[in-house]
Amino acid sequence: MRYGFIIPRGDEVETIAELAHEIEAAGWDGAFYWDGICIEGVGAMFDPWVTMAAMAMRTERVRLGAMLTPLSRRRPWKIARETMTLDHLSHGRLVLPVGLGAIDDGGFGKVGEPTDRKTRAELLDESLAILTGLWSGKPFSYTGKHYQLEEMTFLPPIVQSPRIPIWVVGLWPSAKSMDRVLRYDGLLPNKRNPDGSGAEITPADIGEMRAYIAERRTQTTPFDIVCEGRTPGDIPAKAADTVHSFAEAGATWWMEAMWEAPNELTDIRTRIRQGPPRIEE
Repeated sequence: MRYGFIIPRGDEVETIAELAHEIEAAGWDGAFYWDGICIEGVGAMFDPWVTMAAMAMRTERVRLGAMLTPLSRRRPWKIARETMTLDHLSHGRLVLPVGLGAIDDGGFGKVGEPTDRKTRAELLDESLAILTGLWSGKPFSYTGKHYQLEEMTFLPPIVQSPRIPIWVVGLWPSAKSMDRVLRYDGLLPNKRNPDGSGAEITPADIGEMRAYIAERRTQTTPFDIVCEGRTPGDIPAKAADTVHSFAEAGATWWMEAMWEAPNELTDIRTRIRQGPPRIEE
């Protein structure tokens, strides 16, 4: 099990970069930001790619990424350049978590981006195909429903092989969503209630998803199952117990996610310094 910390806020980019440095110093395995454009009531928001560049310069070991990037609203060739650059800047530490995204961000409906699930899913699939093609550093062209690329060669190729790890949201038990996950390098588990609201992911859910993936995934490259939640850093045994049940079910990453209050800067720093909810292995 590896342990990441998602930085939920910071009033300055320099502060976020400093938090990434503290995350590494406290023994976490990953420092993550998030990808948003305009969400009401959130406060200061920064471009994830510029922010992660600053994080890369303040760290040496931890994995870096943004939880998560909705590819449907970003041009895939632009993302290809940004991710390739960050992969080089971080010396091969970048992860790319992707999904449809939450449409409460004004970066969707307020600027005319598609908001229906079907179109966003189509754009996600085409974007992933383009990203992996351009990352190769070899001549690549593409013809799809939404995107067409004449032959281009992006140099230099990425640092990581066979590619920057791509973690994909899988909506359980949707076969179409889970089958997209199978083509890449990691699962970000998601589940919905009958009314469409988010449902809590349980260790039992992780076990079922793990079995589904094991039965159907044909690639031999490493694969991660990434869970997130909050653990009490001041009660290490209780924190470890929470994570242990997910690890037993098949999770390989735990993301400490302080999305909800209290998440003032002092609270964030305190939880970072308490360290990951490490289980005995």
